[in-house]
Amino acid sequence: MIRVVTSAERHTSEKEWIRSEFSFSFADYDDPSNAHFGCILAHNDNCLSPMQGFKEHPHHDLEIVSYVVTGTLEHQDNLGNNTLLPAGTVQVMSAGTGISHSERNPSAEEPVRFIQMWFLPSRPCHEPSWRSRNFSREERLNKCIPVASGAAGQGNTAGLPIHADISLYIPVLETGRELVLGQSENKRVYLFLISGHLEVGCDDGVFQLEPGDSARIRKSCNLYIKGTSSEGEAEFILAEIP
Repeated sequence: MIRVVTSAERHTSEKEWIRSEFSFSFADYDDPSNAHFGCILAHNDNCLSPMQGFKEHPHHDLEIVSYVVTGTLEHQDNLGNNTLLPAGTVQVMSAGTGISHSERNPSAEEPVRFIQMWFLPSRPCHEPSWRSRNFSREERLNKCIPVASGAAGQGNTAGLPIHADISLYIPVLETGRELVLGQSENKRVYLFLISGHLEVGCDDGVFQLEPGDSARIRKSCNLYIKGTSSEGEAEFILAEIP
């Protein structure tokens, strides 16, 4: 079964310093019927104003993945990490037994857009950790390479390790090119279109996605994803989850 959630169906949270689109219940958006999809607890599409940010705050027992779409994001945490994350960078923060962090936009002129996703870990009480890596367009063009994976370090060296049974991809798909994803009985798929246009097909039919749309897929069937942008390419997030 596939359910398409359009960009307009997301919850908009707009403040002077940040605009966010919430795909699941979060902060001031409370919808018990939309609290999660599998192990995904949050998916927030954020646009952070210049010289603004999140003050230091704690988390525990969460796997938090951020992807910088445009601009530069500055990260600090109580593990001693302090770094600038340019566009194309993925960071994985395993909160485990407890971590405190802050994120801000260091630019005085340009906003930064970043997508943040929260996943439930496979088990609680991991040792906190943080990692990041920049993934170039060329690495991701017309193919699925993992940017984060629960199998990383077990023969899979491409993705950042994460304490969850997931595989996360951020492909860039040219117009007319197609990816095929074989599904298994015990997996769900979550797809979110960052930019461009996609055609997504499975046993339920064929669906056209526009920027900000997402698809939540359950059931064992092959998934066909085709780039259909009239100009440019399609960039999207694809997560295989329990």
